[in-house]
Amino acid sequence: MLCRQVGRMKFVNYAVRNLAIASILAPSYAFSPITPIAQQFSSTAMRASKMDQSFPTWSFDKPCGSMDWSQLVSTTLTTAESQGESDLILVGVYAPPVADGDEKADVPIELSGAAKDIDEALGGALKELMEENAKTFKGGAKTGGMTPTLRLAVPGEKSKRYVVVGLGKKDDKKGVDAASLGKAIAAKCNDEAKVTSCAVILPDGLNSAKLTDFSTAVYSSLYSDNRYRTGDKVKKLVEDLTDVKLVTSALPDDAADAIQAGKDMATGIFLTKDIVNAPHNVLNSQSLADTAKRIAAESNGRIKCTILNKKECEARGMGAYLGVARGSETEPQFIHLTYTPKTGKDNKKIGVVGKGLLFDTGGYNIKTAMMELMKFDCGGSAAVLGAARAVGALQPEGVEAHFIVAACENMINEKAVVPSDVLTASNGMTIEIINTDAEGRLTLADALVYADKELGCESIIELSTLTGACMVSLGKEVAGVFTDNEDLASELKDISEVTGDKSWRMPLEKSYNEQLESKIADIKNCGTRYGGAITAGLFLQNFVDKKKPFAHIDIAGPVWSDKDCATGYGAKLVTEWVSRQGKKE
Repeated sequence: MLCRQVGRMKFVNYAVRNLAIASILAPSYAFSPITPIAQQFSSTAMRASKMDQSFPTWSFDKPCGSMDWSQLVSTTLTTAESQGESDLILVGVYAPPVADGDEKADVPIELSGAAKDIDEALGGALKELMEENAKTFKGGAKTGGMTPTLRLAVPGEKSKRYVVVGLGKKDDKKGVDAASLGKAIAAKCNDEAKVTSCAVILPDGLNSAKLTDFSTAVYSSLYSDNRYRTGDKVKKLVEDLTDVKLVTSALPDDAADAIQAGKDMATGIFLTKDIVNAPHNVLNSQSLADTAKRIAAESNGRIKCTILNKKECEARGMGAYLGVARGSETEPQFIHLTYTPKTGKDNKKIGVVGKGLLFDTGGYNIKTAMMELMKFDCGGSAAVLGAARAVGALQPEGVEAHFIVAACENMINEKAVVPSDVLTASNGMTIEIINTDAEGRLTLADALVYADKELGCESIIELSTLTGACMVSLGKEVAGVFTDNEDLASELKDISEVTGDKSWRMPLEKSYNEQLESKIADIKNCGTRYGGAITAGLFLQNFVDKKKPFAHIDIAGPVWSDKDCATGYGAKLVTEWVSRQGKKE
């Protein structure tokens, strides 16, 4: 019996194989007789071909032309005067004050305001909940820390769930950490199954900036990339949750606008994550250019999209970028988005450049590790385009912003750049290729010249997943900032602290320029293995006017999380930087 079954399986496999070969070789109108078994498989294949694909992919001859975008959850975030009919009530409490140097003191929590009223209505249940979980809750010392859920069942009514949420130590100057609080609340709403409405009760009001941070965190934390999942593999978040109400004593007059601003920022973060998460068979230079066009289309006329093609790049002498692009599956797409304010008045003209390598094999210096993660080598372009989407929605005044991405892939073919080649950048500088895996800086070179010389941007920042050396130096949560401009360094440091996109200023040791000296060209594309993140920053300085404020930000570490995949890093940082420029005189 076993032999017969195996023989039958072989027969079926041969039939399917022969049918597949026949379908490829025969014209579409040709008829060829098929066996009953093959006919059965043919009808199955025909049914499958009529099914909607889970995501658009490429054909054998044509690359994918577009990338789907993940949508925000439909849950609404609002403000309210009371908890109403909410079935999940999150009660915020500050940690009790302790004497200096006496952090371990056991100080009882004194509830006040709405928290006290709820506790009294529950017969002291909230206090008991905090006391029973004192070791883990720690009096609410950690912002977003939570007690277990207390369920209250009332006959004939839907049960209510109460959770005490820590707000950290009260700081009248800094206020509550709204971003950490929003992230924790989003996670709790998702963990609590079948919740339809949530009320977040806070002892103090939130100003406009804090409301925006809270809103951004809530919406952006509820990201689930289902574009390439089907059936029961689809992971839906807060499926039953219709609204989250923020209940507090005082709110600014523009509370609704502040919440909407946070939601707009979250759409930018979603796009940043989508771009980094997308596989290369979906996201190439053409589909990234399509994404840029869609950003402009939804900006209500505030953003204009220009895509330079191969000939237009050649006319500008972009030999460094095109040298890398020669190895790509798709034609080079040089993306330029221009944001102009509604009033038309701008105090500053700035440039934001993002590295847009949609996949990096390393080229002929092929990678021997981590290649499956090299779809994230477009993390700089993801941050820049995500920020462009947010800026188009937020519409900051007083700034003209140019978002630039030289998109391509670093692949291997008969035209691809090889070690020892010499390329000429659009500023006339010749570059000797020592290593084809130091390709990102070549594409950035021409993008920076474009921002500096052709557009005349007054200040420029650039984001890229440029070096593993920066990851070794700073780990996977902190980006490296390389700039000689003290004011720009200080500004980026403050923005990093405000947005939570962590960064650290790195040195630009000028003596390391010796590593970039070439025997046959103006410069080499990389130095030795030592100080690789620094020499990359030094290389890029050759393509921007030395008198102009310029910062290179290496985001190779924080762009990706082994647990959660794309992090959305950089979108908030860039958006905040752009918004601040318009406020300068």
